[in-house]
Amino acid sequence: MWEMISIKKLRLYLETTVFNYYFDENREGHEDTVRLFEAIGDGEYKAYTSEYVTLELKKAYEPKRGDMLDLLEKYNVTVLDFNEEAERLAHLYVSNNIIPARFWLDCAHIAIATVHKLDCVISYNFEHINRTKTKILVGGVNFQENYRNVMICTSKEALDYEI
Repeated sequence: MWEMISIKKLRLYLETTVFNYYFDENREGHEDTVRLFEAIGDGEYKAYTSEYVTLELKKAYEPKRGDMLDLLEKYNVTVLDFNEEAERLAHLYVSNNIIPARFWLDCAHIAIATVHKLDCVISYNFEHINRTKTKILVGGVNFQENYRNVMICTSKEALDYEI
């Protein structure tokens, strides 16, 4: 008799752009982002973010600031701390020319997800985070540092995840 294999829920790091896309109906990716949050609410995924994202969200103007921050509570998004291990890894991403130093916070998002062993970084930052160079080189640095790779993708790609 065949046994059912237990498949874990994907653990997703929601980068700042995801919260913006949720409320920006004119952006391609908005509907997928709303669907992703609904799937998180239904328990299909576990969502995480970081204190850096909350700080960035707090810089937005009202009423959007309050609306974006409300998503954290509504969908039970866990806010992760930034620690020394993530800081060291983020600096390695910079020193390996993956993301320029002036965009260090983008490295921090990926590093936090990596050290907390999350599965995916959901991002619509196509300039520094969600691009081929970053995906390949982060994987190489993570491998060298004995971390598993973290996937970087959009909401749609996470929703399309199949085993």
